[in-house]
Amino acid sequence: MIFLVALLTALLFGVFVFALLNLRTSPEAQLRQRLNEMIDKAEADRALNPKQRKNVKPTVVEMPKIVEQTFSRHREFLNRVVRPFFESLSERLQRFAPAEIRLQLEDKIFHAGKLGVWGLKRVITIWCLSIVVATVLAIMLIQSTDLHPLQRIMTILIGAFIGAVIPFAVLNSAVRNRQKALRKQLPEFLDLLCVSVQAGLSFDGAVGKMTRRMRGPLIDEFKRMQNDIALGMTHQYALTNLARRCDLEEIYLFTTSVIQAEKLGTSMTRTLKQQADNMRDRHRQHVKAQALKAPVKIIFPMVLFIFPSMFVVLLFPAVLSLLRNLGGG
Repeated sequence: MIFLVALLTALLFGVFVFALLNLRTSPEAQLRQRLNEMIDKAEADRALNPKQRKNVKPTVVEMPKIVEQTFSRHREFLNRVVRPFFESLSERLQRFAPAEIRLQLEDKIFHAGKLGVWGLKRVITIWCLSIVVATVLAIMLIQSTDLHPLQRIMTILIGAFIGAVIPFAVLNSAVRNRQKALRKQLPEFLDLLCVSVQAGLSFDGAVGKMTRRMRGPLIDEFKRMQNDIALGMTHQYALTNLARRCDLEEIYLFTTSVIQAEKLGTSMTRTLKQQADNMRDRHRQHVKAQALKAPVKIIFPMVLFIFPSMFVVLLFPAVLSLLRNLGGG
């Protein structure tokens, strides 16, 4: 129970820190919502009076004073208090993070696709704060219990360990979700890419056409690859970086085959067709493997929830009749 409370509290504190760091977007969101409501109202008025559209003069929408004052207060509070406090706190906490932890966190952020979104300093700060908060909560919880000193030390160490694991668990979850989305989108992307190349487009032209018409994490990675090529990077280096960012076996196979086709001068259409067929088969096998895991995963819900209710329904009448017979005898 102590460990569960420490885990939940540390998680809530991490969420609070993220919300506090992103507090500056709330007044802007309120302003956008207010402006959208005013625009919708104006369009509804024009729809009711279509004859007056030509005579209506454009009006300048002024920012409401209440929203403007709220936005200015939040901005001043953030600039004067919150932002300097977190900057100084992050600078001090950077010293306590080992170099290996820095590399691991940077690697997790890189593979999660949040390299330009989640700053390394901010993540390290949240990691240190999570350890401190979990440790303090563990100390507060053991004050009201009569435990052996060794048990107290173990409780504090376990609380600190839980606080250190929470940021890594969040990053690992983000990496898994992103890889799942990449693996799901890859077969469809390769099929359409193969069709486009067979229709007469070049590899770069087909990729550009796909990135303009599709959305998703895989499309974002190919857009970044195109930007790298536009800046002067070679196809081989750009594709290698693409595979490193995605960190999937399927994408490693695809990029390797494309690089070899460019080096050896083989047909790109045949290469893409083989890769599309291969990825479709791998995706089908992956789905079958996930389906075969379902009977094993359903055992735990059955043992915990279904079997007890079945035992109650089947055995409860027999137990009642047995108790009545024993009581009557």
